[in-house]
Amino acid sequence: MAAAAKRALILLGGGLAAAVLLFLLTAWIGSSLPRNADWTEPAGGIRIMVETNGIHTAIVMPLVTPQKDWRGDFPASDLAGPDPDYTHVSVSWGERAVFLDTPTWADLSPASTLRAATGSEGLLHVAHYVRPAPGDATRTLTLRPAEYARLVAHIERQMVPPEARRHYPGYADWDVFYTARGRYDWRNTCNQWTADALAAAGVRVGRWSPFAGGVMKWVPSPQS
Repeated sequence: MAAAAKRALILLGGGLAAAVLLFLLTAWIGSSLPRNADWTEPAGGIRIMVETNGIHTAIVMPLVTPQKDWRGDFPASDLAGPDPDYTHVSVSWGERAVFLDTPTWADLSPASTLRAATGSEGLLHVAHYVRPAPGDATRTLTLRPAEYARLVAHIERQMVPPEARRHYPGYADWDVFYTARGRYDWRNTCNQWTADALAAAGVRVGRWSPFAGGVMKWVPSPQS
């Protein structure tokens, strides 16, 4: 029995390793196949940013443009701290428990990871910035006004109306979480949400990007 159990464990471990490698390979291929392959960045327009902490990505937009005033949807009064004349808003989407229960990545448990991968409720994470500086982790993209309007419309479709949603404290006094539409799982991750939003605007981006690197490789670094 001991030998049979050992063989079973070896087979199980080998199967899990093969599944992980297959997932990683599929993610690399999927993120390398472009949507909107003919898109080119215009010389002028609405400048947004795509930011990453290496694991999670978000879209940073001007707080007010002719196409959208985000102050009505994401009022500074929802924040814990005062409004120091914010200029930009960062919007991302992710799994509820991971967002609310893991203020640092060290707090992420195997149970919460499994729950997120198999399907759970999503939340919007909204951070407010004052003149964010571009860099390798916060890369700029310029969109045509019509493209930016499509990006805004895509994000709005993910939002719950202010009168029906709940909000939760963020990690600092300048960010907040909101209930949102959509269900998170291994196919529809936070980074896939970012990629889908950019694709809806018409930007060239990968077809399936569960990881942050799959999104960021389509956004030129300032050093490139």
